[in-house]
Amino acid sequence: MAHMQSYTIGQAARLLGVSPDTARRWADAGRVATHRDESGRRLIDGRDLAAFSIEIAQSGVGEDDDSSTTSARNAFPGIVTAVKLGDVAAQVEIQAGPHRLVSLLTREAVEELGLEVGMRATARVKSTSVHIDRA
Repeated sequence: MAHMQSYTIGQAARLLGVSPDTARRWADAGRVATHRDESGRRLIDGRDLAAFSIEIAQSGVGEDDDSSTTSARNAFPGIVTAVKLGDVAAQVEIQAGPHRLVSLLTREAVEELGLEVGMRATARVKSTSVHIDRA
């Protein structure tokens, strides 16, 4: 198994779609566990961040709630929250801020990419039909 990735407060903030100050307040309040590296920087383990990103998304808590006034881009950087492997196919879930994306791909692709819960990944979406709503 690969070494578990950890994230700085700033990296976690970008993945959660909030400011570093908000992520820092959440860490200070104990909402997500942190530890310090040899340099003294606060880090969040990837698995803890993955679980927290799901909690945040389900609660609807975020810094900005005007995301409905903009059109989302086709690249969604986030954190892998689930990997389900079958004999040939696989399902990967990514939490990108408030967005949960699920992709069906080959098991071989998942293994080649080394995808695991807690890793950073970007979901890229191509669609022939995209709906845009303005609140």
